Amino acid sequence: MRNRKTLFIISAFILFAAAAYFVFDYVKSSTTQVSYSDFYQYFQEQKLESVTFSGDSLLFTLKIDGKQKFKTQNPDSPSLKEELLRGGVEVKIEKDGGQIISLIFDLIFYAFFIGVIFFVFRKFIGPNSFKVMHKTGVHFDDIVGMEKLKKDMEQIVRIMKNPSEYAKKGIRMPKGILLEGAPGNGKTLFAKALAGEAKINFIPAKATDFESMFMAIGPMKVKLLFKKARRKAPCIVFIDEFDGIGTTRNYTGSALETENTRIVTALLNELDGFEASKGVLVIAATNSIKALDPALIRPGRFDAKLTVPYPDEAARRALVEMYTKGKNPAAECTPSLLVKMFDGFSCAKIESVLNRAALLASQAERSEFTLDDVKQAIREN
Repeated sequence: MRNRKTLFIISAFILFAAAAYFVFDYVKSSTTQVSYSDFYQYFQEQKLESVTFSGDSLLFTLKIDGKQKFKTQNPDSPSLKEELLRGGVEVKIEKDGGQIISLIFDLIFYAFFIGVIFFVFRKFIGPNSFKVMHKTGVHFDDIVGMEKLKKDMEQIVRIMKNPSEYAKKGIRMPKGILLEGAPGNGKTLFAKALAGEAKINFIPAKATDFESMFMAIGPMKVKLLFKKARRKAPCIVFIDEFDGIGTTRNYTGSALETENTRIVTALLNELDGFEASKGVLVIAATNSIKALDPALIRPGRFDAKLTVPYPDEAARRALVEMYTKGKNPAAECTPSLLVKMFDGFSCAKIESVLNRAALLASQAERSEFTLDDVKQAIREN
């Protein structure tokens, strides 16, 4: 609808410009045509009041009757204008119709070009680039196992809820928390749970959000993210796949490395530019801390470095019980056996394997999935 309206406005403008040109051309053509020799005689007799150079024509008025307009051919003489000025004649230069139309289309092109640039910038760094979640709907009770990590997180929640109380003890809220762990073990879930427990805003982002075909867009997005975080404080900024943008800076000079260096530098500036007491906590998730730039992960920027481990035996048992509900496992698929089979699996992989096993049983038109289904699902994962 908006595109149609814009097209209508542009079309109306073009029609108006064309109509104005033809009216202007008609007014010019209504003047009295005289020969150039008569025009020059008027000049010699000092009867000319004004002369307008208009393309291939000369439009002029006489001192006797300044309202009557005359028209003659323009000889394109390089000295004519100077002669007229010396003779005390008012001289004007008027663009011809072709130049006016050309100017109109130039203006339309520039307006379109500026519109495209504005649209691109609105798309890549617009105010809606990062969504604010006022309620994540996730709490620590929704996380199975990992009690030690929960305990560490609960302490951070208490500091966020009562910053002044802890400030009296000389304890400040950490500026940043770095969550390290294999994919699928629940780093994002922990960040959402922390926001849910603290009942504060949550702004999720990932490394690909800062990537762009245009140089310098990445650093601008970093600034936009933290600017929004300050406005929405207290809040948690969660950056997933942090090793995708926070890798060690490399000054090789390539475009990609230069952009990565700018993004890291922008992150450093933002992390140093706010205080934890202002109610902004940054949580970054990574698969490998070793890949990150040392300047990013030094104390004072990311004060807490927590590992999200693979689920232990108790956590795996709870996950098996959770993910087998409604899936009808065969009697041979006991929780104890499945727990052993899933040793070293991430939370996401356990869910995926059990879902695939149930799907294989359904494809074979069986109401229950068997150990063979589970083994095949493991091989496929």
